[in-house]
Amino acid sequence: MTGLINKKVLLGISGGIAAYKTAYLARLLVKAGAEVRVVMTEGAKAFIQPLTFQALTGHPVHDALLDEEAEAGMGHIELARWADLVFIAPASADLMARLAVGMANDLMTTLCLATSAPVHLAPAMNQGMWQHPATQRNCVLLQELGYHLLPPAEGEQACGDLGPGRMPEPEELFSRIEGLFQTKQDLPAQGLKITITAGPTQEPLDPVRYLSNHSSGKMGYALAAAAAELGAQVTLISGPVDLPTPPGVQRQKITTTQELLTACQNVQADTDIFIACAAVVDYRVEEVAGHKIKKQQDQKELVLKLVENPDVLATIANSQPRPFCVGFAAETQKVEDYARQKLERKNLDAIVANDVSDTNIGFGSDDNRVTLLYRQARTIHRLELPQASKQQLSQQLLLEICKLYQANQDKQ
Repeated sequence: MTGLINKKVLLGISGGIAAYKTAYLARLLVKAGAEVRVVMTEGAKAFIQPLTFQALTGHPVHDALLDEEAEAGMGHIELARWADLVFIAPASADLMARLAVGMANDLMTTLCLATSAPVHLAPAMNQGMWQHPATQRNCVLLQELGYHLLPPAEGEQACGDLGPGRMPEPEELFSRIEGLFQTKQDLPAQGLKITITAGPTQEPLDPVRYLSNHSSGKMGYALAAAAAELGAQVTLISGPVDLPTPPGVQRQKITTTQELLTACQNVQADTDIFIACAAVVDYRVEEVAGHKIKKQQDQKELVLKLVENPDVLATIANSQPRPFCVGFAAETQKVEDYARQKLERKNLDAIVANDVSDTNIGFGSDDNRVTLLYRQARTIHRLELPQASKQQLSQQLLLEICKLYQANQDKQ
C-alpha cells in the first residue's frame, strides 16, 4: 500500500529480548516507503546491535541525549519535531514507569516529552512484570497522559513462563502503523457507530459466589480495537475482564446479563452495527441469597433453581430501530450446524462460528479460526477465515462485516 510513503516514523527500542522482532518491523516499514529513524536505549543495545538497524534503515541509530552532529547539539528536539509517529517496540516495564512519571533522563524519554506526534507503545516483558499492580497502574497513567498502548500477546516467553507479556508479531505491528496513516476516506468504517459486547457475564448466587464462564474477552476487545482503527465510533460493553480499553474506544462495564441488555438497549437507537461477542450466562438463580450459603453438616448436595436470562442478541435483533446484527456461536460440537440455527432463530444478519473445544483457539487463547455465515439474497453463505491472531482475524472480520453492512444499506 502507499499510505506509508514518505511518512516519518521514529522507531524506539528499549531493553528486552523482543528487540529482535523490531528489526523485521523496521524492514517492513522501509519496504513500504516510510522514512525510519531508530532510537535505542542503553538496555536495548544489550540485546541487538545498532548496526543492524543502520543497515536496515540506511541511517545511523540515535542513542545520545546531546548529539554533537545535530544542529546546536539538540538532536532530541530535531527528532521530536521530525517525527509523524513515535512507535516504541518493545516498551519495557522500566521505560513505561519512567514515562508514566514524566522522567527525561535519556534520549527516548526526552523525545516522548518533546514531541507533538502521537506516541504508541508495544509493551513486552515477563508475565509477572506485566501483571504486577505497579505496571498496570502505569498503563492507566500512560493512557491518561495520551500515550497509546497495544495489549501484549499471551503465550510462551523466552524465560519459559506462560502468560501475557509477549510483544505482538512484526506483521501485526506493521498493520497497526499502516492503519494509523490511512486517511479518513480510506477507512471502511468511517462514520459508522459500532457497538460490541465482550467478556463474560456473572450471575450472583450469594454475596460471595456467582455463575459465569471462561470467556477472557480477548476476541471482543480485539474487535473493538480493529473497529476503532478502521474509523468507527466504538462502544464496548464489557463484562468483568482484566484487559485495557483499546485506544479510541468508549467502554461501559457491566456484570449481569440484565445489565448487559439494559446497556445495549440504551445505545441501540444510535448503533449502525451491533456485534454480540460476549459470552452470556443463559440462566440465573431464581432468588439470590442475602448471605453466604453455608454448607450444612453431612450435606451431600445443593439444589439451585435457575431461571432463564433474557436473550440479549435476539432482543436487539427483533427490536426497532434495528441495527445490523452479528452474533457469535462458540460451540464444542456441530459448530456450523448450531451457528446456522442460531442465525435463523435470532433473526441475525451474520454470525461468526468458532470451535471453543480446540485448545489452540478456544477461550483465553491468542489465536482463533472462524467461519462467517451471512444472509444474502435469501441464501446463507459461508466464508472461512484461517487461524490467525485475534488481532489479525478481527481486522479481517470487521472488513467483511462492513462490506455486508454496506450491501444491506444499498438494498434499502
